[in-house]
Amino acid sequence: MGHYLRVGDVPSKRHTQFRISDGPRAGQLHYEELMGEEGFSSDSSLLYHRGVPSALVDSQVWELPDVATTPNHPLVPRHLRLPELFKEGDHADVDVVTGRRLVLGNGDVRISYVVAGAESPYYRNAVGDECVFIEAGRGRVETVFGAFDVRPGDYVMIPRSTTHRWLPDVTDGPLRAYLIEANSHITPPRRYLSRFGQFLEHAPYCERDLYPPTEPLLVEGEDVEVLVKHRGNGPSGLVGSRMTYATHPFDVVGWDGCMYPYTFNVAEYEPITGRIHQPPPVHQVFEGHNFVVCNFVPRKVDYHPLAVPVPYFHSNVDSDEVMFYVDGDYEARRGSGINKGSISLHPGGFAHGPQPTAIEGALGAEYFDELAVMVDTFRPLELGEGGVASDDGGYAWTWSGRHL
Repeated sequence: MGHYLRVGDVPSKRHTQFRISDGPRAGQLHYEELMGEEGFSSDSSLLYHRGVPSALVDSQVWELPDVATTPNHPLVPRHLRLPELFKEGDHADVDVVTGRRLVLGNGDVRISYVVAGAESPYYRNAVGDECVFIEAGRGRVETVFGAFDVRPGDYVMIPRSTTHRWLPDVTDGPLRAYLIEANSHITPPRRYLSRFGQFLEHAPYCERDLYPPTEPLLVEGEDVEVLVKHRGNGPSGLVGSRMTYATHPFDVVGWDGCMYPYTFNVAEYEPITGRIHQPPPVHQVFEGHNFVVCNFVPRKVDYHPLAVPVPYFHSNVDSDEVMFYVDGDYEARRGSGINKGSISLHPGGFAHGPQPTAIEGALGAEYFDELAVMVDTFRPLELGEGGVASDDGGYAWTWSGRHL
């Protein structure tokens, strides 16, 4: 993130003595931790701990949930029904960390889905940033930077190596989360930012729309276990460890810097529209290495008198396109079987577009009431076990009307 924040108590000058002012450890130094990106040559934050943040007492193997993938071969577009991955009422024992099921993935990004009602373990992804879209439900995320509430429509941005845990509030139902895990950092698009990192006037959202923690979360404790996903030499390049710390990781009295978690609600996104149909990049909200994230929100549509509001047929010659249909009536997919909670995968090498009946049906439309999250990847995506389990098997033939 580009702009500076200061939360809680920090010394007046960095890397100087900062002592505990009260309690049984009054007079002892706080332990300063620098969390920095790109070898401390990019954004960073300084956190001030009461305990030693590296005081390990044990480390054991954590067997990750299934992260194996299967090639999309022979090449076909696919419709994945995510709601089928979790049975009604089973969420009580499912948490956001260990219960997520891998749907699609490649060497740059993994897309998972979970329906959760249980508290998660403490967790740290040391491989890359996580962007979690809240499809439905509410909850709270506790982090080493502080805590914040989450609600439907939130993107929850968690930087690499941020220790955190998820606490769903099941009063109105389970937390339904769509998880985008990078092997890199995830940031606002560079074209939205000045060379100093401020959002520019043409950007569809700005700093006012981002909600980071506003106060420290001080927790006491000993022998606290944290599940850590990190890089390894296995087939997926991912391994897990259970690391136990002598003191609680949430013992930070204050922090400052430009690296921190935050939420951004999709309702705050201001869509860019025009007289004729706009290309997909106008819907972009985030980017990572070799992939982008876009969102399609309720909006007025093309106002040229002869406009065709639904997308033209298009060939992603450099990327695979993944669309997660969150809400509303998605005009271009009318008649395809796609509904709320569906994913469509349109791979590179396949020209795709609206269902034939949707083109005429959309003429004269002035407003689209739809909400979807799109991920375009510049390396081919493979199917995770959740993708294989939720594939409808017939979507590829819907444009021709010939079902095999």
